[in-house]
Amino acid sequence: MKAFIILSLVLCLSGGLKTAFGEEKKTYTQEEFDAAVMKELEKKMKQIGRSKMIDFSKGLLEKEEQMKVRELEISKREEQLKVNEGDFKNRVQAFKDEQKKFLACLDDVDQKEKSRIDNMVAVVSGMRPQNAAALLSQQEAEISVKIISELDPAKTSKIFNLMDKEISARLQKLYLKMRK
Repeated sequence: MKAFIILSLVLCLSGGLKTAFGEEKKTYTQEEFDAAVMKELEKKMKQIGRSKMIDFSKGLLEKEEQMKVRELEISKREEQLKVNEGDFKNRVQAFKDEQKKFLACLDDVDQKEKSRIDNMVAVVSGMRPQNAAALLSQQEAEISVKIISELDPAKTSKIFNLMDKEISARLQKLYLKMRK
């Protein structure tokens, strides 16, 4: 915008648009155009005798060029941010997918363990209390407690009474802690 104002000022001072009056129209690159504008501006401003205006207009054109460079840098950064944002979203989605697979695997393991415990509960339910007490005394404490927690309370009390007192006491403590 400022360059257009300066160009208009130069053209007005130089007598208007010459191409509008039948002269041949020329094509310039942006650099050639900027250089020609600067040269013409300097010449006209020297004729007027205002050196401060020359410095001021040069400063304006330099600032405009710096702003263009800065805008280009900002647009590049915005593009990089968009790329990074897309990459981040893809990584988050991949993480969520892996998390779902992991949780599904854990659920599957828990389901299989629950199935095995239910099977053992059915087996122990069909046993006599003496045999069940002997079997559960030999099992790992956590497994025994899980099986006992699924049994009928009357059968559980008979099994505890038939077990060794130390084993019975240890399993009862675990059973009570499990319930909390």
